[in-house]
Amino acid sequence: MVNWAQMRDCWFDVDRVPELLERVERQDDAEAWKELGWRLVLEHDLVSPASFAALPRLVCLAPRSAEARGLAGRILERAAGRHGCDDLLADCDGTIAEFREVLDRHLRSRPADYLVSFRALLAVEEEYHWANALEGFTDDINGVDCDVARG
Repeated sequence: MVNWAQMRDCWFDVDRVPELLERVERQDDAEAWKELGWRLVLEHDLVSPASFAALPRLVCLAPRSAEARGLAGRILERAAGRHGCDDLLADCDGTIAEFREVLDRHLRSRPADYLVSFRALLAVEEEYHWANALEGFTDDINGVDCDVARG
């Protein structure tokens, strides 16, 4: 059982994350997902104790929710950083193994969110560099600007 009174989110609140998790568990609430995202992953590279505490509930939602897969993946992509939550991350071993299975099944279906799910799988496999290197990559055609002096 998670003691949410000790699990501060990225904005140092303790009450919003459990409330938001309950909302997304009841129904697919876009506003709740949006707020949950910025409370659990700050500035695209920082996580908090609430991030790891929320991971088991996100993984439970992951088989049927692209938002849950994406958010759980973003949390794990930052697991190698300095977050001060190594003990909480260590407690998530079973959850991470379950997430690996969810992602493997999901990726076999060639889903529309393939890249996001693949990045999450890389993070699960502790390939943090590659998970983050693929952020923002959308397809195999990349434009390159070239400043050529015109004469």
